[in-house]
Amino acid sequence: MGDFVSKQSRKSNKKNRHAHAGIAMNGGMDWSLFDERGRRKYLVPTERAAFLRAALQVRGKTSSFCAVLAFSGARVSEVLALTPERIDEANGSINFETLKRRKKGIIRAVPVPRNLLFYLDGVHHYSEARGDPAKARQRLWTWSRTTAWRRVRQVMQRAANPNYLCTPKALRHAFGAEAALNQIPLTLIKRWMGHAQLETTEIYTSLIGEEERSLAHLTWRRVSKKFRH
Repeated sequence: MGDFVSKQSRKSNKKNRHAHAGIAMNGGMDWSLFDERGRRKYLVPTERAAFLRAALQVRGKTSSFCAVLAFSGARVSEVLALTPERIDEANGSINFETLKRRKKGIIRAVPVPRNLLFYLDGVHHYSEARGDPAKARQRLWTWSRTTAWRRVRQVMQRAANPNYLCTPKALRHAFGAEAALNQIPLTLIKRWMGHAQLETTEIYTSLIGEEERSLAHLTWRRVSKKFRH
């Protein structure tokens, strides 16, 4: 009996290890906003603004791609899949097909600034393209995922952001972080970001907001005066 229990336990542990490995290999659940060295994985507002400024300086399709990433919190592959017919200016949103799901065709509408839609039309002329059924289904960016990743990294470097933050994922995390810090309901953030589980969205509740900073200030406001010259 003891051998049987031991054998079943080993099978269970092996299955769990494989499950966790599958999550890592598939780029799924990312349960921390900090890497193994304790560095954050998201851009703070000043870094996010610097990225957008750098993107606008580059101009063209690289600029528009970076802007959509920053304002929507979408994944690189989701932005690359966009076509003119998925831009809904009447609704003030961009309609993304949510990836990393077993079922295809799950669409989520993400509200974006009107100015972004005007900018996209200036670069891609999507309004005109929608008049042609063939062009309406053509991708706005025909790059590979590797090319898109490289262009985002170049803009990140142009913005002088830390090298470890020069990834598209840092923009996605920045979107979620800022939404959570501004007390947008987690269920709404979950929908905008296309998370399958609310537990994934909850990682953004661990960030330090202004209210927490104010409370922490009460614990060291007197002794901190020792640093004054």
